[in-house]
Amino acid sequence: MLDRSKNIVVVGISEMAISHDENDILVTYSLGSCVGVALYDPVTHVTGMMHCMLPTVGADAEKAKEKPCMFVDSGMTALLQEMFNRGAEKKNIICKVAGAGHPMDDKNLFRIGERNYAILRKILMKNNMLIKGELIGDKTAKTMFISVANGTTTVKINGQEEHVI
Repeated sequence: MLDRSKNIVVVGISEMAISHDENDILVTYSLGSCVGVALYDPVTHVTGMMHCMLPTVGADAEKAKEKPCMFVDSGMTALLQEMFNRGAEKKNIICKVAGAGHPMDDKNLFRIGERNYAILRKILMKNNMLIKGELIGDKTAKTMFISVANGTTTVKINGQEEHVI
C-alpha cells in the first residue's frame, strides 16, 4: 500500500527523475505501450525512474537531445549515467519494469510495447544487468511506484489492483 505521508515525485511521459531522499516515492502514470523503468541502488539509495514512449532514436537525433527519455535507448543511457553521477554502482542496481503493453493495437501491427521491452532487455544485457521484477504486456493501464527508502516497487493496474514486483 502506498504511504501517503511520503513526497510523491511524478515522472511524466518522456521524462526521468532521480532521488536519494528516502522520503520520496517516484511514480509514473498511464503506462500502456510505453515502458516504465525503475532502478534502485540499495547501498546508496539512489533511485531512478523513466517513462519511455518509443524503442529507438532512429533518425530523430534532435528529438533525443531535447527529450532523451522519449526513447528507450537514449533514455536508458541518460538514466544510468545520471545515477552513476550521483553515486550508484552498476553492480548494485536492481531493475523493475512495467508497461510495454498493446492497449490500442488490437491487430498487433505496431507492437510498440513489445519493441520497447526488447530494446530495454538488449541494453540491460549489454550492461550485465537483469530485470528483477516486471509487470508487462496486455491492454491495461499501469501506474508504477518506487520507494526511495527501500526500493519497493508497486504497480497498480487500472487504478485498482496493486502488485509488488
